[in-house]
Amino acid sequence: MNPHKESPFKGKTGVRRLINAFGYSIDGLKAAFTHEDAFRQLALLALALIPLAFFIDATGVGRALLIASSLATLIIELLNSAIEAAVDHTSLERHPLAKRAKDMGSAAQLLGLINLASMWALVLWG
Repeated sequence: MNPHKESPFKGKTGVRRLINAFGYSIDGLKAAFTHEDAFRQLALLALALIPLAFFIDATGVGRALLIASSLATLIIELLNSAIEAAVDHTSLERHPLAKRAKDMGSAAQLLGLINLASMWALVLWG
């Protein structure tokens, strides 16, 4: 096997690639919202927090931090869910490396939520 050979699943280039990539991204968001309770909960939280960021007394940078930290939790949850799906696809057997991968994804989300709470606390009361 040639280690430099690209995947045969690589598709189009240029504008067609961008259109396809956008569609895959929408499919990913739909899948996360349909199959992942944590993503739905975080999406609803973001749906409340992001508009709220525009109504509080904060600088532009403060608002940007609030919005970015809200979006970061969604991004982290997408990656965490992707890790879990890939691990489960590989094997449903218990394995220390599978546990490590899933636990690390969960830890990333914990840090994201701590960051979210910290940003809101610092902007509101800092």
